[in-house]
Amino acid sequence: MNKIISFKVKKWLWAQLPVCLFVLFPVVTSSCEGDITDFLDKEPSNELTGAETFSDWATMEQFHWDTYNFLRNGECRINGSWMDATTDLAETSYATAGARTTFNIGNYYGDGASNELTGSWEHLYRAIRKCNMMLERLNLVPQPTDISQSDYEKKLKYYEGENRFLRAYFYWELFLRYGAVPIVKEVLNPDGDLLSNYTTRPTVKEYVVDFIIPELQAAEELVMPKSESMETGNQGRVNKPTCRALLSRVYLYMASERFAAESGITWTEAANVAKSFIDDYGTEYELYTAAGSPGDNYTNAILLNAHTENNPEVIFYRSDVSQGWNSYGYYLDAPVGEGGSGGNCPSQNLVDMYDMSNGQSPFTDYDETGAPVYDPVTLQPAINAASGYNDANPMSNRDPRLVATVLFHGQTWNGRSLNMVIGQADNPIGNANATPTGYYMRKYMPEVILQNNHSGNSYRNWIIARYAEILLNYAEALNEAQGPCTEVFDALQQLRNRVGMTAPLSARADLQTKESLRNFIRKERTVELAFEDHRAWDVRRWNVADKALSRDIYGVDVTISRGATVYTRKVAQHRVFDNRMYLYPIPEGEVWKTSIVNNPGWE
Repeated sequence: MNKIISFKVKKWLWAQLPVCLFVLFPVVTSSCEGDITDFLDKEPSNELTGAETFSDWATMEQFHWDTYNFLRNGECRINGSWMDATTDLAETSYATAGARTTFNIGNYYGDGASNELTGSWEHLYRAIRKCNMMLERLNLVPQPTDISQSDYEKKLKYYEGENRFLRAYFYWELFLRYGAVPIVKEVLNPDGDLLSNYTTRPTVKEYVVDFIIPELQAAEELVMPKSESMETGNQGRVNKPTCRALLSRVYLYMASERFAAESGITWTEAANVAKSFIDDYGTEYELYTAAGSPGDNYTNAILLNAHTENNPEVIFYRSDVSQGWNSYGYYLDAPVGEGGSGGNCPSQNLVDMYDMSNGQSPFTDYDETGAPVYDPVTLQPAINAASGYNDANPMSNRDPRLVATVLFHGQTWNGRSLNMVIGQADNPIGNANATPTGYYMRKYMPEVILQNNHSGNSYRNWIIARYAEILLNYAEALNEAQGPCTEVFDALQQLRNRVGMTAPLSARADLQTKESLRNFIRKERTVELAFEDHRAWDVRRWNVADKALSRDIYGVDVTISRGATVYTRKVAQHRVFDNRMYLYPIPEGEVWKTSIVNNPGWE
């Protein structure tokens, strides 16, 4: 993994370096990240000054494409950990992983996750500075002689829109981690007093409602339509639906319990924005259903890219090059019996959130985090007898998304039956990377990579937004605004129908109040978007992170007794979380330099 510069380094200064210095430093990534393909696989020469970069159309374009490289891949990003390993959905198997040495034990100043906890500050402000440079100097770049006036004006408009979107997106990512931070819209002089005008923190309304939302709305008017973004050479570029999708997410968050009082955004407004995406762009995006089988529909919605593999569900993504077992870190998350390192191991907490294939929930009670309510002694949720769930055969007749997301004992994968019995191939005694939970991750793991002794190659696209999220946004916001209604159930039913769970949700007696449907929607959102970097932020905006992220991580021990397979629930890991961890601390170096007000509890 690339080592992130210590948080004591003057990161803001680094964020304001001129072009001639900026390009000497690589984008801050982990070894799980690769270069963006095609038009994004470029960056400006490290011999050019800022003036030289913007004196030529081609070098300006290279500078612009490089900004897309600041879209981070979430796989293994936190020193080998996934973000969901900081939540109740997973535990990283290897002891040195960043989530285990920092987030999981409440150590938010630990070096193991510095690339996320403190490195995000530098990384995102550097990306913002690139956007500011483009917006300030774009119209000064000489018009190339080989394009018409109309094409020139169109390209200028697209580049302005893309940079306004990207800047808003990077500021949004800062907000999730640090709250409302100084908004910089000019290119600061690194030789001057950088922070003299940027030490006051704005309010949530000033930051999100008055800045990010208008920027996204303006960007949507400027960027290319979806049809043009599908053309060769434009793959992955921001288009109009991309802007609306992020706008839907922002409105949903701002209407949520944690932010509504400060933002003034209502659930009705959030529902209307999500519905506007469905109405305006629903003919251009849809849930992936072309695979034929329910499990493959969901699997392909994640694995297939939007262009060469015709995935109509993906709205915005970071597209990395096709790579193999060793070069792209697939081995980090593969079962140890496959020669992998275990990696991001799903929890029993997540497994218990999946319904039965008949559409019934296996347990009787779910809380406001979307998780079942556990007996503190037996670690067992109360079973819903009508569902058909059997704790002696817990994976039988479950939601197909579970099979597509989690590798479990007895599952066939890469032509063999996985053996999680203690002491066997996938759970050997003495192997430090063996699963601590009794499960391994399947989602994002294409079996083609395993073929011919792990010599296969595959694209591994990191999805930032897909159509399933829009449906979930709409269902959640509308339920909060109106309670259970036909439109809420219809949005949720589309997700269930895609995986063959066609039993009508509207007929379930346990989903007829706003509160019960709220908990169901949170559960459904969690299983649909598992390992896509949503859970950590969802539980925070719902104001339930102190409950979801402090609970024990559960797992199972698999043993054989008298010829029968026995699943014994266990506590796999204790977690630490308190209220100050709703936000990250601002890096100490920034606080020391500027006396900027740190986040509550980190002063």
